[in-house]
Amino acid sequence: MARHSSPVTRETKAAEPTFLCFSHSEYIPTPPENPHFLPFGNMISSRHLLLIAMFALSTSTGCVHRRLTIDSVPGRALVMVDGEEVGYTPASVDFTYYGTREIKLIKDGYETMTVQQPVPPPWYQVPPLDFFSDNFAFGRIKDGRNFTYQLQPRVTGQAETEGLIDRAQSLRSESVLGGG
Repeated sequence: MARHSSPVTRETKAAEPTFLCFSHSEYIPTPPENPHFLPFGNMISSRHLLLIAMFALSTSTGCVHRRLTIDSVPGRALVMVDGEEVGYTPASVDFTYYGTREIKLIKDGYETMTVQQPVPPPWYQVPPLDFFSDNFAFGRIKDGRNFTYQLQPRVTGQAETEGLIDRAQSLRSESVLGGG
C-alpha cells in the first residue's frame, strides 16, 4: 500500500478563485452565492471589529475643561493668579491642576487683597476616577469655578495725610535750596 504525503485537496473549477485557509492545509473555493465572503474566515472579521472598536474608543476620548473666573466689587481690578497677571476683573484663566491658588487683586484707591483660594476637585476628578473622566468620557466635561471678592477702600488717616504733606514740603525745600 502506498502512502500519500500530500495534503487532501478538493477539485475546483478553473474559473473559480481559490484561497489558502491557514486553519487547514487545503485550498477552498470561493462560494459564488455568498457576496460577503471573507477569505480567512471569522478570525479576521473579529480582529477587524476589535480594531474598529479600539479606534472608536481612542478617537472619542474625554476631556475636562477647567476654567477659573475671578470677579471683584468694584470691578476692573488687576488680577494675578499664582504670580502671573491674567487681566482685569472679570478675568478667566484655564488651569490644569486642582489645589490652592494665590489670587491677588489690585485697584487704585482700594486695599490690595491677597487670598489663598482652595480649588478642590469634583468627585469625578479624584484619583483613580480622574483617569476615566479625562480619557474615556464621551464628550467634553466643563468645570467652571467662579470667585467674587469684595475690595475694601483704602483708608488714609488724618495723621498719615499730614505726615505725607510735611514730608513733601521738606523734600521741596531741599530741592529748592539744593542741600540736604
